[in-house]
Amino acid sequence: MLVFIFPPDGTQHIVLTPNLAAQCGYSMESDPWGNTRIYSSLLGCYVDNQVCLNVVTHDVKQTCSYTRWASREILCDRNYMEVAKGQTQDASGAEHGIWKLTFYTPEPVSMVLREAEQVGYAAMATSTRLVMRSPYNTAETTSEEVDGVSMEVFRVSAYYKAPHGLVGLSLTGGVLFINNVISWHVPRRMTPLVDGSFEIREMHMGINGRRLDRSQMAARGYTLSATDFHIIIEIPVGSPDGHYKVGKSSNYQYHITYIVEPMLEVLWRTTVAHDDTRYKVLFPITTPLILQALHIQENTIPDAREFNVVLGPLLPDVVLRNITFFTTVLTVEESNARGFTVQEHHYTNGTKSISVLVSFDADIVLKDASEIIDAKCYLVPAYLLCIKCFSNITASLQDVELPTITGSCDQNQFYISVKYGSQGNNFKAMVGHQQLTPEMADYQFQENSTHFSLVLPYTAKDTTFEVYSLRARVDFFLLHTSNDWVLADLFLSCNFPLTTTKCYPNGTMTATAVKVDSVTDIIPSRLTLKDQSCKPAFSGDRIAYFLFNVASCGTTRTFFDHYMLYENEIALPYNKGASPVGPQYRQTISCYYVVNETQTVGFGANPRLYEPTAEIGSGQLMVQMRLAQDSSYTLFYQAEDYPVVKYLRQSLYFEVELVESTDPNLELILESCWATLDEDRTSLPSWDIIVDSCENPDDSYVTIFHPVVSDARVLVPSHIKRFSMKMFTFTKDKEVLKDEVKYELCVLVTSHMQRGTDTINQRQISSGPIVLTSGQTSE
Repeated sequence: MLVFIFPPDGTQHIVLTPNLAAQCGYSMESDPWGNTRIYSSLLGCYVDNQVCLNVVTHDVKQTCSYTRWASREILCDRNYMEVAKGQTQDASGAEHGIWKLTFYTPEPVSMVLREAEQVGYAAMATSTRLVMRSPYNTAETTSEEVDGVSMEVFRVSAYYKAPHGLVGLSLTGGVLFINNVISWHVPRRMTPLVDGSFEIREMHMGINGRRLDRSQMAARGYTLSATDFHIIIEIPVGSPDGHYKVGKSSNYQYHITYIVEPMLEVLWRTTVAHDDTRYKVLFPITTPLILQALHIQENTIPDAREFNVVLGPLLPDVVLRNITFFTTVLTVEESNARGFTVQEHHYTNGTKSISVLVSFDADIVLKDASEIIDAKCYLVPAYLLCIKCFSNITASLQDVELPTITGSCDQNQFYISVKYGSQGNNFKAMVGHQQLTPEMADYQFQENSTHFSLVLPYTAKDTTFEVYSLRARVDFFLLHTSNDWVLADLFLSCNFPLTTTKCYPNGTMTATAVKVDSVTDIIPSRLTLKDQSCKPAFSGDRIAYFLFNVASCGTTRTFFDHYMLYENEIALPYNKGASPVGPQYRQTISCYYVVNETQTVGFGANPRLYEPTAEIGSGQLMVQMRLAQDSSYTLFYQAEDYPVVKYLRQSLYFEVELVESTDPNLELILESCWATLDEDRTSLPSWDIIVDSCENPDDSYVTIFHPVVSDARVLVPSHIKRFSMKMFTFTKDKEVLKDEVKYELCVLVTSHMQRGTDTINQRQISSGPIVLTSGQTSE
């Protein structure tokens, strides 16, 4: 479809191409029935008091009025994001025109206005507004996470008389599909837009760009709510404002998706400056593939000597291309020309069905009663269906009964039952790609003369995981013994209680990533956290298990009134700037911690008749302190690397180890740690890093202790302690006293069998000097 724009100034019409639409603030969408909607930004190109659109032969003129503009207006449409900022001076004249734009990615990238327009951006200044528009996925936009929701952000300064900073952002994630309900999460506090204290003045939901009132929402089953962290819109799958579409399918399954486009409009007001920000986003949502039961109605009447089957209901975008018989492949036209009847039947609800009629006397019909008449109908897109008709072509034309499969689930297992047909158990049973045998140890198998049953756990190796609400699925087939024709099939999907993330009071997080059917080529051992050096603690063919501290592996931290939110992401690593091979895998993991909480713990003790004692021994204990190169604690600086050069506030990762001992009863304890300028441990000035085995409460950047777990290098975790801190230097009167800093450590080595005795060994050790470099601050 061609769309033309007729500017209000009467100049020649302009063809609206996809690139021009994104640059100028226009978008368009169509449904399977040919209905088309065209959207225009109020600040789009060629928009004056009215906008005139010509679609084929239909002239559309529309004039609209709106309420008072906010200080800042942000619009996120299907193909662009736009930000408009109010200004007090008129900069629309040529003498005050925009002459330069600087994008922050975060590195500054400057362009003159013409260069920015050539790569797809639009910028203009009216008498009251400064407007910037950007297509999605440009080189100058960045991807950020706000409260667990992925967002695309662009930051730009526009220069005319003075620079004016603009920030725009659009959602790219935050959608959950649970129990046939779409749950769309939008951050309540969008940090790039609203900082400090604020209040939500307005909050509206809409569909296809139109606001809905409360009665309209209630009639459709929609909800709009707000929590401490998110604004949530919930839409039932199948609501009348959306539509279904056929998805790409395989394995003899019929999948569909549901598409709907909600709108959210929020008005924030800052508490101090009373600035208003209006944020409007139109967010098309497409559900993952939904397995749809496809009914085959057999209307064959033996006396009429004609096979008659009806396939449906089908969505209107399904097209029958050809039919594969035993001896030939025929198109629909060829089938009708040979005397078969292939017809479509349309219904008032927009669906349709397809009927196929084939005479018993047709040359493609096998007359052997033991054979199967198998007509395969290929449907586009990518859907293959087998229509199976068993008939005993004799004088009585007696039907053959097919076996049937039923299934159910509980919280832990699949239950499958097979009822034999008239041919008994003359078939092969397949679980996934594996032939079922009574000897399979993982499954509970029982059979008698008419049925057999199978029980298997949802974690069995022959099941698969679906990304849609993270369900487990088992595929079950009954095949003909001689030619592997499918006699019956069952695709059973169920939700199971699978906990993927656990949060521990000591700041440890664990996360489990599972292999899903939509990313079949994934190798779990290659998954990483945001810091790609953080790999799974262990992995198998189907899962990857991560164990890490919230202060490591690129975990982000967000403070709220009473909570702290820690977030990370499990993903397949790929080179920045290049597209990943195959579908992208991404799983967001989060932990919430209460900022201030008091726990009461009770305990009791029974007096002993005598205190246990142990024989006291003596010996030399060696303790070393090393500086690791990163949070993985796999590579360490050597003696020849000192002095080590670091930026101000860059993280320093220390490891202290009790060496040349394998006694599990010994434990290393960090008692105190302090920094000095000189080799003399008692010299001044000094600063405490660890005090009485705890972080220094007076430190602005608190020391973080990291857990130690057993691995190939760590045989006794109690012999190793790890902590990290921020690089700093000593100053006096705002002058750096010395660039080098020395770290001194006092450690205790105690035995689990000797606590409370006088046999605790104490050692003092120090690190090599660490030098502060006068470069860019790194964090």
